[in-house]
Amino acid sequence: MNKPQSFANHRAMPPASYLAAGLILLVFAGRTLWRAAQEPTFDSALLALVALALLVTWNHARSRAMVVQDRVIRDEMLARLERVLGSQRKHEFASIGLKHMIALRFASDAELPRLVDEVLAGKFQKADEIKRRVKEWQADWLRV
Repeated sequence: MNKPQSFANHRAMPPASYLAAGLILLVFAGRTLWRAAQEPTFDSALLALVALALLVTWNHARSRAMVVQDRVIRDEMLARLERVLGSQRKHEFASIGLKHMIALRFASDAELPRLVDEVLAGKFQKADEIKRRVKEWQADWLRV
């Protein structure tokens, strides 16, 4: 996407398929659990377990995709920090937490040194504080 990205619009909303799948699975699991409690049979209990298993599996798959994505972002940012700030500071980058590293990816190369120094100095408690300080936003539309 080529539209401008900013702090106001950077959060990725799950596509309709995720929302629909999650909502349908949640309603299905709730309904089958209620039915199993009202009419306790082997079939109703089995259907409730299948519904819960589908919900857990869907949630686990989504969370695992986000973990992989965060690892890719971390690796990309470590390479970018080394390119922008120099390999002599490489030892400092390990002390930047994952949430802060993910937030730094939105900063331009020109802003990155100042923001990294502020992160290392402990000026930011939350990642959103970093994002709010970014002036030249580098869009990331590929977030899972």
